[in-house]
Amino acid sequence: MEVKFADSVDDVKRISAVLLQLRPQYTEQSLIEQILQQQQNGYRIAFAQDNDTVLCVAGFVMSEKLAWQKHIYIDDLVTNADHRSTGAGKFLIDWFKNFARENGCQQLHLDSGVQRFAAHKFYLREGFSINSHHFAISNLHAD
Repeated sequence: MEVKFADSVDDVKRISAVLLQLRPQYTEQSLIEQILQQQQNGYRIAFAQDNDTVLCVAGFVMSEKLAWQKHIYIDDLVTNADHRSTGAGKFLIDWFKNFARENGCQQLHLDSGVQRFAAHKFYLREGFSINSHHFAISNLHAD
């Protein structure tokens, strides 16, 4: 297995089928357009592959906050449904831990939907802890 960055449009197209497993509200085209937009603001995608098969994908940003100092926030993390429980997710998380350290980050963060129990077990096993509740107003235009 190896980790690569999806830096070109072709790379983004290549990983889109796996990312759509997590974000089915998009079409392939609208997903690609959204990723390209976010990349203009520092969003990056890392993906693990083996023999040209995309095993897992993670979109992320590196930034600084008063609460977290320099950190990586993983926005989107999904393992290809055909390759779950094969070690691919652990491989990518281990890569992120090293990548964060190499880039001077003090912390690694992500959010996970409250209903994703299997993902929570995985994150806890990989050394993440539940530090806070995430609050959101999801539709500001509804008021």
